[in-house]
Amino acid sequence: MLYPLKSKNMLIEICAYSLTSCLTAQQAGAGRIELCGGLPEGGTTPSAGLIQLARKQLHIPMYVMIRPRGGDFLYSDHELDVMKADIQMAKSLGADGLVLGLLNADGTIDEEQTRHLIELASPLPVTFHRAFDMTRDPLEALEAVIRTGAERILTSGQQSTAEQGIDLLRQLTQQAAGRIEIMAGAGVNARNAARLIEAGVDALHLSGGQKKDSLMHYRQPSVSMASAIPGEYEHIEANSEKIQAIIQITELQNNSPVA
Repeated sequence: MLYPLKSKNMLIEICAYSLTSCLTAQQAGAGRIELCGGLPEGGTTPSAGLIQLARKQLHIPMYVMIRPRGGDFLYSDHELDVMKADIQMAKSLGADGLVLGLLNADGTIDEEQTRHLIELASPLPVTFHRAFDMTRDPLEALEAVIRTGAERILTSGQQSTAEQGIDLLRQLTQQAAGRIEIMAGAGVNARNAARLIEAGVDALHLSGGQKKDSLMHYRQPSVSMASAIPGEYEHIEANSEKIQAIIQITELQNNSPVA
């Protein structure tokens, strides 16, 4: 059985770490950008310069990541102060929305601090990111995020990829019942997009990334400035063909009869 789609237009959000990737995603037909820094950390707050230039050149919505560091989602008072300042900065530079997530030490949603940051972000909408996937009880966490006032949850269904978490994604979508959007992310590609859409999610999130080799001719063999992958002689940018393949699948799925 196919689950009815909630919209005729399945939104495709691209996680972009550079201005080049933002523009590639826009040209390919993406519906929204999640703008991040810190690729090796899984996404951190981007620089003010990147936000400013992306805003000037994008005509699609741009959500800015608010995450002061990699690692867990239990933040100190100092880190919360940084997040508050970054929210104000992103708002002043023209962000259309923000992306954040906070947990308590026991693996539950930090409702109090999340609600406070969402109020600070107002009137901009907020996506609760994949910190959700680190919670101890996803169905309880869903209700908690709804209470904070976030507009959507980005989740892989608490698995390494959204495809592996498809059963929970379906369950979350059914429990949400339109009270909050469920956006599937992590490992989304042309091979599994149709199955994720059939699970009833509201949107798909991906980087559509591809490694590109550095243009450096001389490469110092004895020293590396990179502490993680990708190294300093490669970087990852959005790939137009990968993004367009997903969009074509969503268009076909939207036009297919629902059983």
